[in-house]
Amino acid sequence: MMRAVQKVHAGPGIELVDVSIPELTSPNDVLVRVSAAGICGSDLHVDDWTPSYGFIAPSLPVTLGHEFVGVVQSGFLLGKRVVVRPSVTCGQCPACEAGRYDDCERRTGIGMTRDGAFAPWVIVPLRNCVQVPDTLSDELAALAEPVSIAMQAIRVAGDLRGLRVLVMGPGTIGQGIAALARHAGAAQVIVSGFNDEVRLDALRQMGFHTVVDVADESLADATRKFTHGEPFDVVFEATGVPETITHALDLLRRNGIVIVTGIHSRALSVDLTTLVRRQQQLRGSFRPPESDWQEALSWIDKLGDVLAPMVSHVLPLSRAMEGFALAHGKQASKVLLRPETVDA
Repeated sequence: MMRAVQKVHAGPGIELVDVSIPELTSPNDVLVRVSAAGICGSDLHVDDWTPSYGFIAPSLPVTLGHEFVGVVQSGFLLGKRVVVRPSVTCGQCPACEAGRYDDCERRTGIGMTRDGAFAPWVIVPLRNCVQVPDTLSDELAALAEPVSIAMQAIRVAGDLRGLRVLVMGPGTIGQGIAALARHAGAAQVIVSGFNDEVRLDALRQMGFHTVVDVADESLADATRKFTHGEPFDVVFEATGVPETITHALDLLRRNGIVIVTGIHSRALSVDLTTLVRRQQQLRGSFRPPESDWQEALSWIDKLGDVLAPMVSHVLPLSRAMEGFALAHGKQASKVLLRPETVDA
């Protein structure tokens, strides 16, 4: 038996439970010993049971955890340290049979619709494993999934050289977007949060001093001290709060772009007439190409000193509930859980 953090029923709450150690049943899978797994905003939504995550109900109970690094215990990657792409392609649809795995529409998700890594052991497809450079720590390697999502957002935005950029939401993905936007040559990068002192402080440690907390003033007033009232060229939304998109459009220049990366639990009413007349664009950004994962590890290796403050807490799996409470309360930047020998 082993300890695992599971979503047990279709309603608020998660549980730390005893489950059987998984056994391999397919030659296409490998067993991975989990070294570290990050608590993601998606995990918090699953804990709260927001409507946008109701799709996992048929898969319950399920072990959570999709941002992780571990050591392969079977197959030709035996003993190799890997990160794991959580999106599992079906292998049977026309796109998969043609080798166009990025176009698969019948996916399952590790840590969502199949058991994930908030446990000492997890079974994953071999083709989802990406080897980790020896130069990367477990803590940094565990950031591969959110950094890959940040990379995709930067790609969707296009050339950022010389542009004024606003990142709304100082969580891990927002932090990654800010770091990559700055490296891509943005002239100015401002990051906003709401009652987010801990995560904004992580950004300060990453070298961002144009950060604002909009708990006590409007976004327009908070950013004006840095922009002198000039509009933004590009806004990245990484909050999961739909109303922030309206605020973004208000501060966006004519022909500017808003990149939406958050997963939202409710719909948004948008003034489309103003958007049309100002020729502003709304672009969605979600899953990166599979090929991005190796590149994400390379970026983490290159920017490791900058990205290191993103991880604020490393806790044993036995303290998972404490970790979730810290993340829910915005008292942490990124919480990693480390299974211990006693958990297995």
